[in-house]
Amino acid sequence: MAAVSAAPSAQGRAGGPPAGQEPGFLLKPARVFDGDVMHEGWAVVVRGPRIESVGPAANLAAPNTTTIDLPGATLMPGLIDAHSHVLLHPYNETSWNDQVSQETLALRVARATVALKATIEAGFTTIRDLGTEGAGYADVGLRQATQQGIIVGPRMVVATRAIVATGTYGPKGYPAEWVVPQGAEEADGNDLIRVVRDQAGKGADWIKVYGDYRAGPRGETVPTFSQDEMNLIVSTAKSIGRPVAVHSSTPEGMRRAILAGAETIEHGDGGTPDVFKLMAERNVALCPTLAAGDATTQYGGWKKGVDPEPANIRRKRETFKMALDAGVIIASGSDVGVFAHGDNARELELMVAYGMKPIDAIRSATSVDAKVLHLETLLGRVSSNLLANLIAVDGDPTADIKALRKIKLVMKAGQRVK
Repeated sequence: MAAVSAAPSAQGRAGGPPAGQEPGFLLKPARVFDGDVMHEGWAVVVRGPRIESVGPAANLAAPNTTTIDLPGATLMPGLIDAHSHVLLHPYNETSWNDQVSQETLALRVARATVALKATIEAGFTTIRDLGTEGAGYADVGLRQATQQGIIVGPRMVVATRAIVATGTYGPKGYPAEWVVPQGAEEADGNDLIRVVRDQAGKGADWIKVYGDYRAGPRGETVPTFSQDEMNLIVSTAKSIGRPVAVHSSTPEGMRRAILAGAETIEHGDGGTPDVFKLMAERNVALCPTLAAGDATTQYGGWKKGVDPEPANIRRKRETFKMALDAGVIIASGSDVGVFAHGDNARELELMVAYGMKPIDAIRSATSVDAKVLHLETLLGRVSSNLLANLIAVDGDPTADIKALRKIKLVMKAGQRVK
């Protein structure tokens, strides 16, 4: 546990702190990862919701602070998961179809509050939640609840209902004459303008689009929006200041999204060297969601570490390496909800296992994700005046990525969460 002690303050003895010198924290770890590089012997002063100063411990003035000693620990920006679904829970507990079609909204929201607490306690202080999967605009309410301190959870960036082409999504398996509520909002053609604006008006920070899906005549994955439709979605979203994230795993679906101006591609399983080259040229980030495929393949019977890797896992390794070799921006996002909330670090571990350097994986989940989410002026680094969204982990995660599991301290906007 972190050791806590109070630092003396001459100002405090004279009758309280001067204006602007409210009580704060002096965090003294073994090292500080600032979002880019590691610094041995640094410390951080937090006052109010922000970082006041950072640098060599011997050089920091820290009046009216409580010292938190973190021996052996690395202090770093709070981690970011850029692809989560807090209103889902692991598919080996309940299938996606059954969650969306049979679980009540009240049950799903109650479960999500537990998921949010587990997420922040695991060191993830910011998430982008990419679609409520049949739970309407519940993510907007959850975002408000975390902002107001009603529930414990990370900062939330939300996409609300997501957008799918008519007839392409689910739940499936019901008689054709039944009208079954879908896991996302259906729209086509010029109606896409209305839907994008409506979702933004109801609280969406990002617009999420399913650019391809299992809609082919034999259930194969095919692009679901034409190039003109994808252009219309992105141009409408941009006109009202909303970036677009596109679920896509086919080369053509990815290409259409990139050419339209989408800012992130989610999954990218079928990416090719040419597609990744185009992404790199246009600064489109890839959120590879390695952990989702790893989880669902195990649910399907793969005994990891015992059985040989199935073809889909080998393919995922290959495409991830293609993206790295092409210089694509890698945004860390796990698709958590497919697997257990609080296990988000699984994505970073797989990024390293699939060929990324540990320090680059950690950058991906801190400073890179912050920039991708347009939050770099607020968080993602340990730097003066940024929000004090900070974590401390036991050990050095740039040497052993599994150190991210050993959480000693979590702060959100200067408040201790753990």
